Amino acid sequence: MNILLINHYAGSDRLGMEYRPFYLAREWVAAGHRVTIVGASHSHLRARQPEVTHDLATEVEEGVRYRWVRTAPYAGNGMGRVRNMATFVSKLWAYAPRLAREEKPDVVICSSTYPLDIYPGARIARRAGARLVFELHDLWPLTPMMLGGYSPKHPFIRVMQAAEDFACRNVDTLVSILPNARDYLVGRGLDPAKFVHVPNGIPAAAFLNAEPGELPEPLAARIAAERARGHFLVGYAGGINPSNPVETILEAAIRLKDKPISFIFVGGGAAEKEFKARLAAAALPNVHHMGVIPKVLVQKFLAGMDALTMPWKRNPIYQYGVSPNKMFDYMLAGRPIVQSCGASNDLVAEGRCGFTVPPEDSQAFADALLRLSEMTPEERARLGENGRRFVLENHDYRVLAARFAAVTAPPVLADPARAVTGRAAVADAPG
Repeated sequence: MNILLINHYAGSDRLGMEYRPFYLAREWVAAGHRVTIVGASHSHLRARQPEVTHDLATEVEEGVRYRWVRTAPYAGNGMGRVRNMATFVSKLWAYAPRLAREEKPDVVICSSTYPLDIYPGARIARRAGARLVFELHDLWPLTPMMLGGYSPKHPFIRVMQAAEDFACRNVDTLVSILPNARDYLVGRGLDPAKFVHVPNGIPAAAFLNAEPGELPEPLAARIAAERARGHFLVGYAGGINPSNPVETILEAAIRLKDKPISFIFVGGGAAEKEFKARLAAAALPNVHHMGVIPKVLVQKFLAGMDALTMPWKRNPIYQYGVSPNKMFDYMLAGRPIVQSCGASNDLVAEGRCGFTVPPEDSQAFADALLRLSEMTPEERARLGENGRRFVLENHDYRVLAARFAAVTAPPVLADPARAVTGRAAVADAPG
């Protein structure tokens, strides 16, 4: 099968986030499919940007072909980002006939978080006689309305809503990372038979076989010092951002300051400065922020903790479910997890690997951590192994890529050894 995947922010292990397109593509290539990812030359998510001299320049990473559309650099969420998005989508529309002719895709997957790439993607699919797939990461524009306070009458929201509605009406398959979004999308015009849930995951083999090296000396020394004090170690690895209410963990730590429990944070982000200021003001001897560590060392850090934590905000958007990559990193580490979450799905309960408490409830969070600390090491180990088994069986990218290919391709093309092509036409323009 020949797959063309459009993702504005696509990255790789070398470039950095966003990883999902690369991890899926790498597994598809290993299974015998041909994959090309079309992405923008600049993304705020990447640690580094590809070197691109002209539109549709090609490079290959681990067997995955990339074709880059040149876009201007930007920072933050202002007009620079909007111009970057508009450039990517408009150029992709203009290059659609060329991409259809040169790539000859059997399947076109539109997967850029925001839904505007559905228009050029549909044009490519129609020209190539390919199946059209829309991969839903977040509910745009519902997410910016609920989390960002945008009005449904805002021009940006109206444009995004029109694109989402067009996708619902015209795709052959809609793959949702969110497990419980089907009814909402059916209300936007989707045939319910076209809805498929393929969650986020983890490249388990790559993570387990990696040779990460040693943790940074200050972090290793801090862990050793807390162990020497006989403390139970609670870890958090991830963003220090407004969307991640780490203050819930901090408030739980204040409640547990007289217990032999220490909290170690690694990560940075937009709210890091405020977090450090609050930490300094609280003067807690049991809480330590150790900054950012390389991605390759995250699993080693997580495995060195006794328990892992994940806080969520209380927000109605989570009624459609969640699928956080961080959760699968935690599960793979084989440590019990405490999360504060009110989503419609509960991955910790599904994996039988810890406790879920109400969102933003620091007392319940503290109680759950205290309960874990009072368990025997054998009891905690069983919880951790439950999570590891669950993630390997359900969220390894080998499993997810095979499922994705099977549900989005014509049956005759799901097997890469077979060459007969099945096609489906779609509309060429919005409306």
